[in-house]
Amino acid sequence: MDLIREPDLLTELGPLLSAEAAAEAPAAGVEAADLEQAVWVRLLERGPRAPFPAGRARWLRRAVRAEARRARRRAHREVPYGTTPAADAAGEPEDALLHGEANRALRSAVARLPGRCPELMAALLSPRDMTYREIAGELGISQGSLGPVRSRCLGCLRRMLAVEVAAPDPWGKER
Repeated sequence: MDLIREPDLLTELGPLLSAEAAAEAPAAGVEAADLEQAVWVRLLERGPRAPFPAGRARWLRRAVRAEARRARRRAHREVPYGTTPAADAAGEPEDALLHGEANRALRSAVARLPGRCPELMAALLSPRDMTYREIAGELGISQGSLGPVRSRCLGCLRRMLAVEVAAPDPWGKER
């Protein structure tokens, strides 16, 4: 029997899923329909014959809460395009000055990187938003070596900036 065609499953879980998703969606910062859809996908991924050890309703409530947690974590990690600290602080001269100084320090550190790193970092940070294939063609290196070279360059940049900028400890103290 196909999971989608099992009428008692849809009629039993449909209203409960809608109610649970509507209750959890505001706190997760997502639309209830998106949360509902994610749970239906999770249900389909389980397969048509997979048992519900704790019961269907309990499984569904747990799945909704798990998807809501996943959406909250994703919202904390993702930053939409077009938002920068300078754009958020429009009208604050001090913030604009600090942002400009940070950009100058970063550009200066990138220029002091060894080897091909300055070229690679410039291509990666280019406003043209080039693909790896385009960057590899422009720099004359293989596309497969871009990732390892980028990793080494970022590590070197990280070490350079760590020496120049005192990074605060997790509790706000400077080292």
